[in-house]
Amino acid sequence: MPAYRYEAVDAAGKTDRGVIEADSPKQARGQLRSRGLTPLNVDPLAGVGGVQKSSTAAFVRRLSSQEQSLFTRQLASLIVAGLPLDEALAALADQAERSYVHELLAGIRADVVGGSSLSVALLQHPRDFPDIYRALVSAGEHSGHLGLVLEKLADYIETRNTLTAKIRLAFTYPAIVTVVAFAIVIFLLSYVVPQVVSVFANTKQKLPTLTIIMLALSDFVRNWWWAALGVIVAVSLGIRSLLRQPGVRLEWHRWLLTAPLVGKLIRGYNTARFASTLAILVSAGVPILRSLQAAGETLTNQALKANVDDATTRVREGASLARALAAQNQFPPVLVHLIRSGEATGNLPVMLERAATGEGQELERRTMFLTSLLEPLLILSMGVVVLLIVLAVLMPIIEINQLVR
Repeated sequence: MPAYRYEAVDAAGKTDRGVIEADSPKQARGQLRSRGLTPLNVDPLAGVGGVQKSSTAAFVRRLSSQEQSLFTRQLASLIVAGLPLDEALAALADQAERSYVHELLAGIRADVVGGSSLSVALLQHPRDFPDIYRALVSAGEHSGHLGLVLEKLADYIETRNTLTAKIRLAFTYPAIVTVVAFAIVIFLLSYVVPQVVSVFANTKQKLPTLTIIMLALSDFVRNWWWAALGVIVAVSLGIRSLLRQPGVRLEWHRWLLTAPLVGKLIRGYNTARFASTLAILVSAGVPILRSLQAAGETLTNQALKANVDDATTRVREGASLARALAAQNQFPPVLVHLIRSGEATGNLPVMLERAATGEGQELERRTMFLTSLLEPLLILSMGVVVLLIVLAVLMPIIEINQLVR
C-alpha cells in the first residue's frame, strides 16, 4: 500500500504532520478527515513507479551512519526471529524517533508491500543506502539468508563507525589546542602588545628589534586582518578548484600516500575499509568483479581507487586478485600476502577479515602515536610564541631600568 506525507490542521488550528498509508491520495485525505483533520498537503513518499522524493529529503536530510547501523541491526534481529519483512519495516517505522527516518521506512515498506524486493526498494534511496549496502541486501535475498547477511552488514557498519569515531576523537584535542593557541596569540598581538608598548612611544627610546617586529605584526593583525583572511580564502578556493581536476587530484592523492606520517594513516584507513568491505561482499556470495567495484567505491584516495579499477580489469582478464592488486604497488604488502594465502587455501573472506582487523589495529596505533607527538609539540610551539611576545614587551622595560641605574 502506498504511503503519503501529509500536512493538516485540526479544529483548533494546530498543524499536524506525518505519514499515512492509503491506496490513493483521495483515500488518504478521507482518512485524515475521519480523524477530524483538514488536509493541506498530501504528497506521495519516494517509491517505485515514478514517485519522486521531495527536494527537502533529497538535498537536506539523510540517514546518519548511526541510524543506518541501528536500522540494519534491528531489521536483522526481526527477520532472524521470523517476522515478515513488511511487518518488521512497519515496526521499525513506528518506533523511529526522527520524522525523516519514519517517512523513509514507511516509503520502503510501501514499495515492499507493492511487490518490490528490499534491494529494489532501497534503490530509490541511494543517499541513505549506498551501493555496497544494496549489493549485500540483494545477495542475501538471492541466497535466502537475508537475516544473516544483514547481521554481517550491521557488524561491518558498526566496526567502520567505531574506527572513524576513534580517529576523529584522537585528533579532537590537538585541533582544540590549535584553535585556542591561535586565539590567544591574536589577542596578545591585537590588544596586549599595543597597550603595553605604547607607553614607550613618547620616550624617544630606541626599541629592541624584537619589539619592533612584534609591533609590526600587531599593526598587521589589527589593520590588515581582512586582507590575510581574503588571501586565505582565495588560496583555499584556488586549491579546491585545482583538486577538482581529475589529473591534479590523482597526483595529489599519490603524493599523500608517500607523505611523512600522514601517508601511512591515509593508506591504513583506506586499506582497512577496502579489506573489510571486500570480505563481507565475498562472504555473502557477491561475484568478485562486482565486489571489487563496490569495495573500490568506499576508498577516499583516488590513487588507491585507480589501483582497484586496474585490478578489476586484470581479474576480468584472468589474473589472480593478489597479483592484480600488487601490480601498482599501492596497497600494503601484508594485504597482498594474506589475499594470496586466502586464494590458495580457499579462505579468501577469512584472510580479508584478518587483514582488515590488522590494518585497523595498526591504524589506531599510528593515530595514537601521532597525536601523542602533536600534543606536546603544539603546547611547546604556543609557549615559544607567548615567550617571544612577553620578551618583546619586557625588553624595553629592562633597558629603561638599566638607563636609570
